[in-house]
Amino acid sequence: MTVNQRIWAGIDVGKVSHHLCVVDAEGRVCSSRKVANDQLAVEAAIDHVRGIDGEVLWAIDLVSPLAALLITVLLRAGESVVYVPGHTVATMTGVFRGEGKTDVKDARVIADTARMCMDLQPVTAPDVLVAELTQLSNYRGNLSNEWVRGLNQLRAMLSSIFPALESAFDYATRAALILVSGLCTPSEVRAAGVEGVRAHLLENRVRRTMIEKMAGTACSAAGTQNVAVPGEATTASLIKRLAAKLLDLDREIKDLGKQITARFRAHAQAPMIESLPGMGPNLGAEFLINTGGQVLTEFATPARLASYAGLVPVPHDSGRVVGSLRRPRRYNRRMRRVFFMAAFVSISIEGPSRTFYQRKRAEGHRHTRALLALARRLVDVLWALLRDNRIFETKPPRVDGAPRAGDVQ
Repeated sequence: MTVNQRIWAGIDVGKVSHHLCVVDAEGRVCSSRKVANDQLAVEAAIDHVRGIDGEVLWAIDLVSPLAALLITVLLRAGESVVYVPGHTVATMTGVFRGEGKTDVKDARVIADTARMCMDLQPVTAPDVLVAELTQLSNYRGNLSNEWVRGLNQLRAMLSSIFPALESAFDYATRAALILVSGLCTPSEVRAAGVEGVRAHLLENRVRRTMIEKMAGTACSAAGTQNVAVPGEATTASLIKRLAAKLLDLDREIKDLGKQITARFRAHAQAPMIESLPGMGPNLGAEFLINTGGQVLTEFATPARLASYAGLVPVPHDSGRVVGSLRRPRRYNRRMRRVFFMAAFVSISIEGPSRTFYQRKRAEGHRHTRALLALARRLVDVLWALLRDNRIFETKPPRVDGAPRAGDVQ
């Protein structure tokens, strides 16, 4: 092997198969082939690349669960792997290969990008607990999307046959879904009467304090419509079926939430993360997922963590304009959401976060800008919590460096 000679192996990750492209220091293609998404095929690809003269650096464009097997096999084989973000691949495709997109092109762009960029993020083996949280969170997200679609469809169908009832209740609640799972047309509600509606709700375990008002409201709505629209019977049967499905989905989503909370709290850093104002178990789980559970290892300073979350402005100088800053365009949006939501929740309770927010508002900042400033400050505080291995306290002792826990002001 030539001293210091290096090759770069770019992999365009796919569901059924990946595409591998190997380039040398001059950008010449040494190998280009399809690799099946199974262990034996990936191991054969590793042996093939090792047979090419040069020290290899692998680069992939996905670190999601879809690439879990590929990453595991590569790291188990002792290979060095870096991550080339998808938006970088999309940008560099136009630079390297012009218009058009194929797996072959993408794999070469990934390899060429890794060849020229020396600051790409290394890929490490995911923590088992974080991998579990990732799968649980993704599954719950899919169910939540299905819930929203189903709820919108139910409201649209109910509006088409009984608009007064649709506008009378919030169908994101279980009680309203229970009502229309059994009674959803004017004639059905009138036939049941207040007593029948009350019995239906009571039988399905709606809170007693809500039953009387709901029964009266439903019957009042039925009194405003005495005609049946075309297709009412079929639409009503679909509404009842969809309402039952949404009730099951609601229960499954809540059960998953409990499971995510339990798994999150099993993590060693969970007490410190959850102690930060506004950072509950759901946001805490998202934080672990998006940092791989290795915050201090992956982010040497709180500034790097804040930059990753898109909470640090970037230079926008041009010509004589110097010192101009703008909002970053490339950052982890899920991480930004974690800290923004934590800031939003934290100002609802008395404490240093609300004080910091009110001070920013008094300085003339708008609501969103003040929240972003608080989110940026929470990054510093959380990083300090994890560094010091301690939970949040309102008035901790001060130390040099990053702020200590509770030092939001």
